Amino acid sequence: MTIAQRFNAGSIVIYQRSPNRDERKMHSFNSCLIHCVWSTKNREPLLNSDLRERLWPYLGGIAKENKMKPIAIGGVADHVHVLVSLPPTLSVAKALQLLKGNSSKWIHKTFPKMRSFEWQQGYGAFSIGVSGIDATASYIRNQTEHHRTRSFREELVAMLRRHGFDYDEGVLD
Repeated sequence: MTIAQRFNAGSIVIYQRSPNRDERKMHSFNSCLIHCVWSTKNREPLLNSDLRERLWPYLGGIAKENKMKPIAIGGVADHVHVLVSLPPTLSVAKALQLLKGNSSKWIHKTFPKMRSFEWQQGYGAFSIGVSGIDATASYIRNQTEHHRTRSFREELVAMLRRHGFDYDEGVLD
């Protein structure tokens, strides 16, 4: 069974009988899968393997604490990828603010030599369908391999093009 098959998403209507009359109630269901990516300030390679080993679970904890479902978390020395399912009450912007802000505070507190650490302003957030969960999670898990031949900028440009974004080259530096 694939992750996509195990991940229950979509809209379902559940009917319940009212004790007073034949009344149908609609329940709300939400499927908002977002592949998020952001970098360190100036794309400095500050996320060494020891830090990443601890940062990925910490990001997962931030997500869970805020009712997100972390599906895959990974990256390399200069950027992070997170595949997350958002609850209906949380915007993409707020989710990224929580992930980036809380992880930055944690890095400052946990790694005293990194008190000046910052994430780059902005982020990429790309919606995916349930059928794309396995491929996206695999892509995130294999970041080290991908970046042996491709820079973060090249990766981001490919994602922007795939999702049909118009962008100014200057904002990518």
